Amino acid sequence: MQIKTIRAFLFFALLCLWGRAQEVKYIGNPDTSYFTARSLAFDGQREMARDTLKRILTKYPNYSDVRSLLASTYSWDGKYDDARAQFNRITSSERENKEVWVAAIKNEIYAEDYYIALGLANKALLYLKADADVEALKKRALANLDEKEIIPSDTTVTAVKDPEESKILKNTVSIANSVEIFDIVYEPMIYSSLSYSRKTSAGSIIPRINYANRFETHGLQFELDFYPKLSKTFYAYLNYGYSHASIFPDHRVGAELYANLPKAFETSFGVRYLDFTTTKATVFTGSLGLYRGNYYFSLRPYVTPQDNGDVSLSGGLLVRKYLKDGDNYLGINVGMGYSPELKQFREGDELLAETLLFIESQRLGFQYQFTGKVSPNTYNVNLGVTRQELVFDSGSFAWSVSAGLTYQVKF
Repeated sequence: MQIKTIRAFLFFALLCLWGRAQEVKYIGNPDTSYFTARSLAFDGQREMARDTLKRILTKYPNYSDVRSLLASTYSWDGKYDDARAQFNRITSSERENKEVWVAAIKNEIYAEDYYIALGLANKALLYLKADADVEALKKRALANLDEKEIIPSDTTVTAVKDPEESKILKNTVSIANSVEIFDIVYEPMIYSSLSYSRKTSAGSIIPRINYANRFETHGLQFELDFYPKLSKTFYAYLNYGYSHASIFPDHRVGAELYANLPKAFETSFGVRYLDFTTTKATVFTGSLGLYRGNYYFSLRPYVTPQDNGDVSLSGGLLVRKYLKDGDNYLGINVGMGYSPELKQFREGDELLAETLLFIESQRLGFQYQFTGKVSPNTYNVNLGVTRQELVFDSGSFAWSVSAGLTYQVKF
């Protein structure tokens, strides 16, 4: 009886092993399976896609498109070491495969291993010569390096020491103009700004002059932004603004602490304080950001306590798809909720009173930023539509359409 039991157990175990072997063994058309896996990956089912891709590679280990897609899915999920292993296997044999070189360099940039990214870019340029996309990624890696950090004497990055190649653009002048047109009641509103940004070892400093024409009144506001670098994990945002114009707060103060987390997450918490002549508002905010592949997602709420004890809530979702580098992207911004709005009551040119009201609004905006063909200067085009509650007629809404252009000169 015992011998029969042992035989039955061994027979069952062999059946399981045979069944598992049949399950793992790849049988099918590799091209069809590749496109199926590609669709799964783009639909967010990356684990299932990886399972299909790995099975294809058991029979077709040199199918580079399959291995490249496998590497990309690892990179999208923040598994940069696994992605690196797959990319390296391709680039070691296919020296002129530009698509794989670009994806491999981006993987190191997402992992914040900028020296490895530089090394890969330099190596890729040996085979791809003066390729514009690889050159742009090399500059992107250089720009992320801390200027005080010592460059190791690795032969793969010695080209970084070349004065021309290591030149980092630290100055930016920005000119922005936009207009908002309403379907009823309000006259068009105009917004403009001129700013200068300087990258320093302590962080970026940005003085700015804002101009606006709202409610048939124009005015200027002077602002200063500072982004201090506290450590590799933390950095901050500090802001102060002053204006003597009635359409701006007398004083505007902002502060926020950001933290870079594992798995390409970023979070923050901060506060904004608006001090008008006769009223004030304190707005608490924060953000949760996530980088996945070429995409960036950011969710930001706003919480504003009111004098009557109520709390107004609003928020926005930003989604960006980066193109060839961090300066080129498409973006969409969706926002909704109750937010503070200053209402001026006027008689001719005389300001009679100002009241801070909390109005409901929904917003949808689109952005496209791109660089020039032969220069690092950037252009940012934005379009938006807003449905906004009328401050003098609660429950009634007006529609507006906005358009703007920002031009940045870097040197």
